[in-house]
Amino acid sequence: VIPSPEEQDWPQSGGDVPHLGIFRFRFWRFGRWIEIVIDDRLPTSGGELIFCRPGQKGNVFWCSLLEKAYAKLIGNYEALDGGSTAEALIDFTGGVSEAISLSEESYRTDEEKKKLFKSLMKAHSRASLISSAIRPSQAIEEVLSSGLVTGHAYSVTAIRNINLHSGLLSLFRTHKLRLIRLRNPWGSGEWNGAWSDKSEEWKKVSRREREKLGVTVNDDGEFWMSWDDFCSHFTDITLCRRVNTHLLSTQKTWKEESAFSAWKQHSNPLKDRSGGCPNNKATYLHNPQFCFDVTLDQDNVLISLEQEDRRTQRTAGGGENLPIGFFVFKVEMNRKYRLHCTPRRVTSSTYINSRSVLVHTELSKGRYVILPTTFHPGLTGSFLLRVYTDRASHLRELTQDAPQPSCMSFMVGSPRVVTTITVHAASGLSIPGGSRDPAVYATIHCEGKKVTSRTVKGQNPEFDLKAVFYRKREKRPIIVQVWLSRWTRDTLLGTVSVPCATGESNQTSVLRLQRKDVTSAGYVMVETSSSSDLMAL
Repeated sequence: VIPSPEEQDWPQSGGDVPHLGIFRFRFWRFGRWIEIVIDDRLPTSGGELIFCRPGQKGNVFWCSLLEKAYAKLIGNYEALDGGSTAEALIDFTGGVSEAISLSEESYRTDEEKKKLFKSLMKAHSRASLISSAIRPSQAIEEVLSSGLVTGHAYSVTAIRNINLHSGLLSLFRTHKLRLIRLRNPWGSGEWNGAWSDKSEEWKKVSRREREKLGVTVNDDGEFWMSWDDFCSHFTDITLCRRVNTHLLSTQKTWKEESAFSAWKQHSNPLKDRSGGCPNNKATYLHNPQFCFDVTLDQDNVLISLEQEDRRTQRTAGGGENLPIGFFVFKVEMNRKYRLHCTPRRVTSSTYINSRSVLVHTELSKGRYVILPTTFHPGLTGSFLLRVYTDRASHLRELTQDAPQPSCMSFMVGSPRVVTTITVHAASGLSIPGGSRDPAVYATIHCEGKKVTSRTVKGQNPEFDLKAVFYRKREKRPIIVQVWLSRWTRDTLLGTVSVPCATGESNQTSVLRLQRKDVTSAGYVMVETSSSSDLMAL
């Protein structure tokens, strides 16, 4: 945010050369860092700064200058009023923000609270920024009897597990207590309950532990709370992950893929990209579609959708964020064209009129399609989609609806039928050598193309292998094979031809596998759909 701070600082001695009164700041805006230059004039009234003011050290003005640069970036000081903590953290760090509501049912149990504590502690140790707030029921900035203030963004400065000692048993046994430290943005006024600065609870903690935690009794706006009290009093958490993409790092690193696109209106349904949410069944799949791959058996995935900042339009009567969200579908392993029917959904975000929405999930190996949408159809605007995985995901936008005719089509022919096939599972496999835990995989063959499943252990494996083929010769069968994976050479366990009649939909069949050396090689369950309309599936 502050490039070359030493060069921009004004030494206490004043230096030999007067300061030029020019300051530079950098903010992350829609996929790139933007430099903002300001002078040193700050708005005052009656000799006092109107907005952000220095704290106890009255000669520290970096915060006021940063505020001015940020106001210049988004238009004016008025645009800062009532701003979103999540949006500011994104602008200052280039990270991805996640909103967590403690009032939801998912955080009512002790186990879920414990999991959230561990997650936040890990994120904080990796330089993520965390803030919390109490949602006001009526008046904003109401001082509660607990000393906390509604509507304020408290920054989280530490998250710890500490050892508690009590009596003689402490020589042999201790138990852990989850604590969280927060700072009041006002700089004064603190929590006055258990584990506050002057509370009796600190007597249960050794002096060494207190010194390690930095416990003070000053009214400096920083205080500790137990995790249970925190969950009882605060309603919202904003977590801004500063995603580590550096190759040479001792901490967890991510592979980042990003893509810019826009929701656009068009009279031609095939070119319209403003279909709205799933409530609009006729237009939902008109939205932009993005494909990415998960190459590990299981992978942690972060997906961030960010719309262009509209605060600069507030003086013209606009400036409100669009309600946005996205859905993630698992699709065929070889899909290259846009979806025309809705497949199985694996995860989704909530729709919210925030500048960005984030989903943190775990996905199995395969290909996925992300569908970013506005809530209402016909709304327009630009957006940035970012995907973080452990390995490269090859994020790309799907722009074509079906294969396009080429100059060689008159010789080699054009696709006439689109077929989707899913190999669900196999059973009763005849395994050479009688292995009880064989490693097997399935393959699908169609007109010279092959799709391979992940390797699964067991005599009754579940493959969940999906493929889509645009076929020129619909009478040629699709071949499914099941293989035994070996160190030296893989062994074919069975083959079957799958009938795919044009016009059938979601046809499920259990077919017998064939192999020359056995009478029964096992069975495979497949599901097929075929259509002469290339944009039907």
